[in-house]
Amino acid sequence: MEHAVHESNGNEDEMKRIMKDRDTRWYRGHLGKLNLICFLCIMTSMNNGYDGSMMNGLQSLDTWKNYFGTPTGSLLGIFNAIQSIGGIVGLPFAPYFNDRFGRRWTMFIGACIQLIGVALQTAAQNVGMFIGCRFLIGFGLAFSCLAAPTLLTELAFPTHRGPITSLYNSTWYLGSIVAAWTTYGTFRMNTTWGWRIPSLLQGLPSAVQLALIFFVPESPRWLVDHGKDEQAIRVITKHHCGGNPDDPLVAFEYNEIREALRLEKLANKSSTYLSLFKTKGNLKRMRVIIAIAFFSQWSGNGIVSYYLNLALNGIGIRSAGQQTLINGILQVWNLGTAYLGALLVDKAGRRPLWLVSVGGMLVTYTMWTICNGIYAKSATNLDADGNPIGANKAAGNGVLAAIFLYYASYNLAMSPLLVSYTVEILPFRIRSKGLMVMQMSVNASLVFNQYVNPIALDALKWKLYIVYTCWLAFEFVYLYFTIVETKGKDGPLPLEEIAALFDGQEVTDELNAAAAAQAAGPQTNENLGPDYDEKAIASKDTPMHVEYHEPPALSHEQKN
Repeated sequence: MEHAVHESNGNEDEMKRIMKDRDTRWYRGHLGKLNLICFLCIMTSMNNGYDGSMMNGLQSLDTWKNYFGTPTGSLLGIFNAIQSIGGIVGLPFAPYFNDRFGRRWTMFIGACIQLIGVALQTAAQNVGMFIGCRFLIGFGLAFSCLAAPTLLTELAFPTHRGPITSLYNSTWYLGSIVAAWTTYGTFRMNTTWGWRIPSLLQGLPSAVQLALIFFVPESPRWLVDHGKDEQAIRVITKHHCGGNPDDPLVAFEYNEIREALRLEKLANKSSTYLSLFKTKGNLKRMRVIIAIAFFSQWSGNGIVSYYLNLALNGIGIRSAGQQTLINGILQVWNLGTAYLGALLVDKAGRRPLWLVSVGGMLVTYTMWTICNGIYAKSATNLDADGNPIGANKAAGNGVLAAIFLYYASYNLAMSPLLVSYTVEILPFRIRSKGLMVMQMSVNASLVFNQYVNPIALDALKWKLYIVYTCWLAFEFVYLYFTIVETKGKDGPLPLEEIAALFDGQEVTDELNAAAAAQAAGPQTNENLGPDYDEKAIASKDTPMHVEYHEPPALSHEQKN
C-alpha cells in the first residue's frame, strides 16, 4: 500500500513560512480576480457535461425522435459516441499545439472549432449531418479539454490549486444542469426548435471563452520553459503577489519552477510519448492515470449519463415530463455533491476520497441492482400501452433513491479528482502528453459505453447492473494498492515536490540539496547535463543547479 502522508522537506517548510500570516482567502483582492480568471478555464468542462445531459434530454423529446426516426440500438449508440470519437481523433494533435503555442492559443483553437460544429449541429437537416457535426464538436473539445486543465493547475495560487483544479471536472455538472433544464423547458414545443434550442446553447461556454481568452495570462511554467522568464515573473507578481515584486513568494515560485524544469530535462533528454513509460516513476503514474480514466466511465455511470431514459423506462417512469424533470433534479444534486468533493480535497486528502467514493459506489450499486431485479420480476404483466400492471413501486422508488446515492459517492472523487489528480502528479515536461493519454482513455471508454450500453440494456435488461457491481469491487481493490496521497502534513504540496513522490528518494534528495544550496550562493554551470547546448548555457534564462536564482529585475513599467 502506498504511503498516505508525505514527510515535509526544505521546500515545503519554506512555503509554509512564506504563507504564514498571509491573507489567502479565495475571494479577496488579487486572488479573487485570479480565481475569476481561473473560472474561464473551468468553463471548458461545462461543454462535456452539457453534451451528456443534452443527449439524455433529446432522447425524451418527441420532436427529436420524430425528426431522426427514433434511433435505437447501434444507431443510438453512434449518435452518442460520435463526439467521443471526434475527441479521440483530435487528441493526438492537441499536445503539440499546447506545448508549442501555449495553453491560451490551444483553448482559442478548440473554442473556434466547437462553435463551427455547434452552428452546423443546430442547423442539421438529417441524421448524417447531425452525427458529423457532433464529431466536429468532439474534435474541437479535445484541444480545449487538454489546454484548460493544464493552464488552470499551472496558474492557480499554490494553496488554492487542489480545490480549484478539482472544481474543473466537477463543473461538468453545471453544463449538464443548463442542458437538463433547457430540454425540460423545450419538451412542450411542437417544432424542431424543441431540440435545436438545446443544440444552439451548447456553444455558449465556447463563445464566452473565445471573447475573453486573451485576458487570461499564460502559464508561468510554460513561459519559463520557453525562455520568457520576465513574462513569467510578471504573471506571478501580478496574480499571486498583488503586484509586489519584492514578495518572497515571487522568487520562491520562480526558482522552484526553474529547478524542477532543469531536473526534468536532465531526466528526460526529450519529451516523447515513450517518456511516459520509460522510468519507474512514470510507469507508476501511468498505471494510475489510465486506470482512473477507464474507471471514471466504467463504473456504471454511463447508463445514467447517456441513457437515463432507458434506465427510467425499466422502472416504469416513461413520460417525457417525468424523465426530463428527474434529469434536471439529478444534475443539481450532482453539482452540489461534486463541489463538496472538490472542497474536501485538501482537508480529507486524495487517497481517502478515492477509497470512500469507490466503496460507496459499490454499496449503492448493489442496492440499485437488487431493487431493479425485484421490480423487473414484479412487472411482467403489461397493459395495452406497455405499462406494467401490479409492479412493485417500492422497489422502483428504491432504484431511484439508489441512483441519487450512487452519484453522491461517485462525485466525492471521480468528478473532482479525475483531472486534478492527473495534472498534479505529472511533471511539466510530460503533462500535456500524459493528460492526452488520460483524455484518450476516457474517450475510448466513452465510445465503448455509449455504443455498447444501449445494446446490452436491450439484451440483458437489469442484469447488466450485476456486471458493473462486480467491476466496482475490482476498482476498489486496484485503487487501494495504487493510489498515492499527494497531500502534505501541513497542506497541499507544490507541483514540483509531488513529482518526488513518484520518482523516488533520489529526486527528493536533489530537491533538498538545491534548497540547501541557497545559502551557499550560485554554483557554476559545469555540472549541467547534456541537454544544454552552448547557446543555452550562454543564455540569461539557463536554469542554474540551485533552488534559488535571483529573478530578472523588472523595470517600473513592467512591474505595473
